[in-house]
Amino acid sequence: MLSKSIKRFYKDSSVEVRDGGFAILLDGKAVKTPGARLLCVPSPRLAEAIAGEWRGQEEQIRPSTMPLTQLASTALDRVGPERAHITQQLMNYAGTDLLCYRAEIPADLAARQGAAWQPLLDWAAQTLDAPLVTTTGLSAVAQPTGALAALQRHLESYDDWRLTGLQSATAAMGSLILGLALAEGRLDAEAAFQASQTDETYQIEQWGEDWEAADRRAELKADIEAASRFLGLLTPS
Repeated sequence: MLSKSIKRFYKDSSVEVRDGGFAILLDGKAVKTPGARLLCVPSPRLAEAIAGEWRGQEEQIRPSTMPLTQLASTALDRVGPERAHITQQLMNYAGTDLLCYRAEIPADLAARQGAAWQPLLDWAAQTLDAPLVTTTGLSAVAQPTGALAALQRHLESYDDWRLTGLQSATAAMGSLILGLALAEGRLDAEAAFQASQTDETYQIEQWGEDWEAADRRAELKADIEAASRFLGLLTPS
């Protein structure tokens, strides 16, 4: 896998069953991750999609246009070897989850936050056995030990591949609950993005948006969409 654009050096990409998974080949040669691991994924659908990313490159290979390849490489090089660290990073989001911090004023923003976020916290309480508390203060609020333990158990039930998609989505949204809602099919990518951008959307409606903020929002949306697609392709059909 490459870290910067270079000239395309292969004619075609393909998939081959190898080592109990599905390896991506370029002109019959196996692709390696940045960590020199075989780029071999557990799902034929994901493998074909990754091969499609390589096939779709033009004269220059642009890694930024290959999010599935990047996520698969992350799963192999980082998430697998550093699983405990990745899980702790995700649990840090649970302790300061975006959905738990609400505005008191203006009232219309507070109402919008409640409408977008409270159903997801209710879902987490009912489905994940993780009731989190909300606050309108600026200081961090301590979350119930039992709720955090339930979220920890849920993360531990994910394999390295699903954990990779979850980590990417959670980082883009600033919320473990939103990440889990996406991973569990409670939200699609568009709904998850909109929920994560509730505050920003409100501010844009009041004051407008500059190009830097627009670019940043587009990048976050693309990250969420890629994570959602990656998670979806892990299933057999």
